[in-house]
Amino acid sequence: MTGTSARGAAVAGTRTGRRGGGRARPVWSRNFALFFVARAVARLGDSMLTVALAAGLVQHGYGAGAVGLAMAAKAAAFAGLVVLGGVFADRFDTRRLMLGADLVRLVVQSLMAALFFAGHVVLWEICVIGVVNGAAGALFQPGVASTVPRVATDIQGANGAIRIAESAAQLAGPAVAGVLVAFASPGGVFAADAATYVVSALCLLLLRLPPASESSSASGPGAEAFKADLVEGWREFRARTWLWGVIAVWCVYMIAVWGPTVPLVATQVVHQHGPRAYGLVNSALGAGTVVGGLLAVRLRPRRMLRAGAIALFAFVGFPATVGAGLGVPAMAAGAAVAGAGMSFWGVMWSTSVQTQVPADVLNRIHAYDVAGSLAMMPVGQALAGPAAGALGADHVLLAAGVVSLVVAAALLAVPAIRDLARVDAPARGH
Repeated sequence: MTGTSARGAAVAGTRTGRRGGGRARPVWSRNFALFFVARAVARLGDSMLTVALAAGLVQHGYGAGAVGLAMAAKAAAFAGLVVLGGVFADRFDTRRLMLGADLVRLVVQSLMAALFFAGHVVLWEICVIGVVNGAAGALFQPGVASTVPRVATDIQGANGAIRIAESAAQLAGPAVAGVLVAFASPGGVFAADAATYVVSALCLLLLRLPPASESSSASGPGAEAFKADLVEGWREFRARTWLWGVIAVWCVYMIAVWGPTVPLVATQVVHQHGPRAYGLVNSALGAGTVVGGLLAVRLRPRRMLRAGAIALFAFVGFPATVGAGLGVPAMAAGAAVAGAGMSFWGVMWSTSVQTQVPADVLNRIHAYDVAGSLAMMPVGQALAGPAAGALGADHVLLAAGVVSLVVAAALLAVPAIRDLARVDAPARGH
């Protein structure tokens, strides 16, 4: 999807009118444009890394295990530290923290590029760089949640536009990485990724943000105060049934649906139809997420999580069509529908968190959200192989499709989730 189309989608969110209780407000402004570019460019760089890391390590004699270890190093550091990042984001200036994280990632990705250009590729060094990169991401990510309400008055429209841009970047990234690897080297991809952090940092630096909430509940300096902030964030998280209820259900989703679906779909489609077919299915999934983002910009349901949960029923099309052994066109169609449903849910969920949670604890709450959402994914991925070996990959994918329907139904079954009414400005209380 082109940048023009993404901008058009964002502008579409500026039209006012009622859609189930929410009124659209202007989305596109100088501040939002800068943040939009920062997120889109950073996601483009991130989406190139898998290709570069895999190609680079294989070229230097490493196997799939080494590639997995290098990727896991970054993911583990991010998941393990993101809750602490949320506390830091509520205690200090969020933008400065995000700028610092971008500069750290600029340095480590430049070092990664230099190692690959020089042909000096040692696995433990690559893993250490991945850990530092993941730690910087853990400091950056919590601030995203509190920045969106500060750069846009229409928070739902902003989340929808960002989702569209990120989806388009996710589609383009692997292709761009393939070209750079072919005509330059994996080092060129890491250099390009480092440049994306320069763009992100410049955009953040140019933001003219309104003052952050003065009612911050962050405690004073010291280890005890830091611990108190961490505990308070957990208390605020637990106080909202709709919030921890969704995360609890999502843990099941990650273990039984998303975790096994991604590796098993890749394995089955490549084995039965070849890598080109898998590329087509994956592209269809990405295109569906763009459509879901467009729908999320336009539709404004009063019960946002209810609407998102209903859309989530569509995900069954991704694992079920592959598990049923249908043809490539059917699998691509199922993936596109699934991507649209997931994307729509994602915007409804992000907007609910950003508008329902008080600003002074939002970064910590978002960190708990991210940590809870990611914690069970490696478990699902690890169980995918043994489950496929015992039951057959097709049966595991069909079971994942069934569980995806159960998850959506479970979200609708909880009154606190189903009946949560939207608000059009960040809430200051429970």
